[in-house]
Amino acid sequence: MAENAFIVDTTTQNFASTVVEASHQVPVLVDFWASWCGPCQMLMPILTKLAADYDGAFVLAKVNIDEQQELASRFGVRSVPTVKLFRNGTVVDEFLGVIPEAQIKALLNRYIERESDRVAQHALQLIEAGKREEGLSMLRQALESDPDNERISLSWVETLLECGHLGEARQAFAELPHGVRTGEQGTRLGAVIEFAATASQSPAVDQLRARLPTDPDDSEARYALAAHCVVNAQYETALEELLELLSRDRSYGDDAARKGLLQVFELLGGRGELVSRYRSRMSAALH
Repeated sequence: MAENAFIVDTTTQNFASTVVEASHQVPVLVDFWASWCGPCQMLMPILTKLAADYDGAFVLAKVNIDEQQELASRFGVRSVPTVKLFRNGTVVDEFLGVIPEAQIKALLNRYIERESDRVAQHALQLIEAGKREEGLSMLRQALESDPDNERISLSWVETLLECGHLGEARQAFAELPHGVRTGEQGTRLGAVIEFAATASQSPAVDQLRARLPTDPDDSEARYALAAHCVVNAQYETALEELLELLSRDRSYGDDAARKGLLQVFELLGGRGELVSRYRSRMSAALH
């Protein structure tokens, strides 16, 4: 039996409601466990305590793998305890074995909405509606009220960049904790900042496009054009220019073309038809 309203025993029959649907409201931590598993018995009290401490900010869903073999198989559970965090219907994080309570709290806090998140969301809506200064001021207040909120820290940098404040965006990004800068979202944002810095120091797109037909080996112009395309989310054009640069001048800018291609692949999530196609073409160009 579940200990409270925020701890549920999940089965194949109620998985859709207790995990998938519930995860659209709050994060759902799914603990795959077994009665014969010693580490499971060590982890369960930690998770139960956190469910009580967080008081509904997340749901703990317990899955007994001996009774729910279909669920264990569906999610590739090969050992227990295996814990998967669901948000908006999909697995967004996970861990195996017993880890310290502090690490579990850090994982949860990355996905649990806070009051500062709601303020930040309103700020972004103001910016979207054209009230840029009011929105930026509100977003700054949200960040100052909750400086440890990684989501707002990254959103602040991204918004500064979108509003044309490149210098401030670069400084704010540099001040982020190392783990945030090197995380998935931070890595992508850092790449955009690099491309934006290149674009800001380069001629306009029209001028670059006019230069290349008369001097196709102008590597600086080609890389700058690719940077402009990345900033404007014209990723396929950027990839085409970087691939052309790779073929013509591999050594330019300390391997800038290859590194740029990899950065754009990262921006595109590292998968998909476009990434697959250009990754193959990059490999062919390199070899």
